[in-house]
Amino acid sequence: MKTTNDQKELLDRLLRGDLPDKEGRFGPFGGRYVPETLMPAINKLTDGVLRLLPSENFKKRLNYELKSWVGRPTAMTNAKALSELWGSEVWLKREDLAHTGAHKINNAIGQAILAQELGATRIVAETGAGQHGVASAAACARLGLPCTVYMGQIDIERQAPNVERMYRLGAKVVPVTSGDSTLRAAIDEAMRDWVSDPVNTHYIIGSAVGAHPYPYLVRELQSIIGKEAKSQLEEIAGLPDAIFACVGGGSNAIGLFHPFLGDKNIKLIGIEAGGKGKKLGDNAATLSSGNKTGVLHGAQSILLYDENGQIQETHSVSAGLDYPGVGPEHSFLKYVGRVEYKNATDSEALDALKECCSLEGILPALETAHALAGAKKWSSQNKGSRILIGMSGRGDKDMPILRKYIGIDKDDKPNATV
Repeated sequence: MKTTNDQKELLDRLLRGDLPDKEGRFGPFGGRYVPETLMPAINKLTDGVLRLLPSENFKKRLNYELKSWVGRPTAMTNAKALSELWGSEVWLKREDLAHTGAHKINNAIGQAILAQELGATRIVAETGAGQHGVASAAACARLGLPCTVYMGQIDIERQAPNVERMYRLGAKVVPVTSGDSTLRAAIDEAMRDWVSDPVNTHYIIGSAVGAHPYPYLVRELQSIIGKEAKSQLEEIAGLPDAIFACVGGGSNAIGLFHPFLGDKNIKLIGIEAGGKGKKLGDNAATLSSGNKTGVLHGAQSILLYDENGQIQETHSVSAGLDYPGVGPEHSFLKYVGRVEYKNATDSEALDALKECCSLEGILPALETAHALAGAKKWSSQNKGSRILIGMSGRGDKDMPILRKYIGIDKDDKPNATV
C-alpha cells in the first residue's frame, strides 16, 4: 500500500509519542463515545493514567508483581523443528508461560494496581476466551479487590476450564445471553455495570479497545512483551525479518508490535480469524476483509457491519478472536501502512496447532494458532527469513473446543473434523 505524506506524518507523530492526541485519537480513529454519566470516571482515569504510569512508585510496584508473581521476563524459544520444516528461523515469544497462561495478566495486574491507587473498591471485567477473566480474577485476588466477570453464554460453554478457574480465584462470573452471547455482548454488559457505579467501580478492559485512555493504557501495559522480545533477540540471534501476532481486539499484537514500529525493515503482520469463509458473519477478519469505519464500545475504528449499519455477528473457532471490531491503534496502523493484516481460517489454525504440538511439545491457544498459521504461509514465500511469533497463550483452555473439532481415534492420533 502506497502511503501519502499525511499518513507518513501521522506515523511519525505516533513514533514521537504525540498520538493518541488529547482527544484520544489516532488520526481518524479512537476518541471517546461514551454516556455523559461515564465522563467523570473517564476523565479521572485519564488523569490517573497520565500521572501514575510514569511515576517511580507505580513502576516499582508493577515491576515487582511482574517479576515475582507473573514470572517475567518470559522465555524466547527457538522452534527448531518448525524452523527446519518451514525453511526459516522461527522464534517464539512465550507469553503462554506467564502466570495464568497468557499475556492478559500483564494488563490485568497493571490496571488492578492503577484502580487501587485511584480508590476503586470493586472491579468488573469482560472475557471471551476466558484468559482475561482468569487474569482479572487472579489480579483482584492478589490485591484483595472483589471482581465480577461478564462472559457470553456461548463462550462459557466452550471455555469451561477457564470459567471454573475464575470461580476458584474468587470472581463472580455473570453469563450474558443477550446479543450474540459472545465477547461483544459481554463488553456491553460490563459497560452497563460500570455506568451504574462509575465512582467506586473500575472496568478492566481486556484488550486495546474502548474509549480513550483504554487503548493507550492497554498498549503501554502490554508493550513489555515487545520490549523484552527486542532485547532478547538482539542478544541471542539478531532482530527478525518479520513479526507475527494474532489479532482480535489486538492487545497482544499491539504489545508485541509497538516497540518495533520504528524498525522500518521489520515486517509486522497481524493475523485475524478467517473463520469458515469470506462471507460476512463467517469470520472475524475485521482489518483483512473489512474497510468500514464506525463506533463500537466507545471508540471509532474499523468494524464488521452489514448494509443496514448493523454490527455483524462473527464466527471463529477461537473464542478470543470472535469480535466484530479491532482496537483503534490497529486501524490506524493499517491506515498508515505500517502493519499488514491477513487472516487464517479455522482449519488452518487447527492444523497449525497440531503441528506445533507434535513438533515443539507446545500446546498453543487457538488464538496463537492463527499467528502460527499466518507465519507458516508467509515463510513459504520467504525462505531463510528470521521470524518472531507472539505465543499469546497456552491451549489448556481450548480442550472442550478441540474435543469438538479434533477427535481422538483409537490410536490416539488427531482426527480433524473441520
